Amino acid sequence: MILIDGREAAAKLKKEIAREVAAMIDSDMKAPHLAAVLVGDDPASQTYVSSKEKASRAVGITSSIYRLSAKTTEKELLDLIDFLNKDEEVDGFIVQLPLPNHINVERIINAIDYRKDVDGFHPMNVGKMVLGEPSLISATPRGILYLLETYKIETKGKNVVVLGRSNIVGTPMSILLSRKAPNGDATVTLCHSRTQNLKEITLKADIIIAAIGQPEFLKGNMVKEGAVVIDVGIHRIDDEKAAKGYRLTGDVDFKAVSKKTSHITPVPGGVGPMTIAALLKNTLLAAKK
Repeated sequence: MILIDGREAAAKLKKEIAREVAAMIDSDMKAPHLAAVLVGDDPASQTYVSSKEKASRAVGITSSIYRLSAKTTEKELLDLIDFLNKDEEVDGFIVQLPLPNHINVERIINAIDYRKDVDGFHPMNVGKMVLGEPSLISATPRGILYLLETYKIETKGKNVVVLGRSNIVGTPMSILLSRKAPNGDATVTLCHSRTQNLKEITLKADIIIAAIGQPEFLKGNMVKEGAVVIDVGIHRIDDEKAAKGYRLTGDVDFKAVSKKTSHITPVPGGVGPMTIAALLKNTLLAAKK
């Protein structure tokens, strides 16, 4: 079994990004600028945005954060988005999710200039991705493709099962793996909470992308020998035996599944680090227009 090291792969990608940013600056171009909008005080969101800021600066990308109160109105947020859309100094920006319940997420995403949508959520970017045109691809799927490439995992002609149909991971992942392109050409089955005979389907999979949002959902008896498993989930589980009183786990029962796989991502340290690295790559692409 080979452990897919997301931290090592992310470090490699960040070095590539840093070289390109340095080359831009040496050519008298400005450094790419990534902005993040954080509404409210959700601890996980604050940690994630801070990690993005730190990672940006490490590769030479300018970073700024707009911190707004949880009481911010939808109009106030839309006004800020309009400002960022028009700010020529900002190459890309994200509005960190989740947002407070009184704000319409779809309306916010649609208001972002798709050319600055480094999260890859705007309908224009999603549509371009579906058509196979150059676009800003959602960071987690982009990061997963990079992991598959880094570890030379063949997808052409393979049977891939994607668990979860979210617009952020599952759906774009199924499209990217099925289209005629490098790290594509796979036969993809997209499964979800209403899928029948799920075990029969996963047992036929050469590659499984687990993004179903349930801790340790994928069990050892659901995976065939030699399969590749990519675990997108991350959950905090109470555990009295752990030093912090909890442990982190993914959507995969790692202990059982890892005994049967050829390659598998750990949690943490697998897909997570690649998501931030892919976001930086999107910012670089947006800066290059």
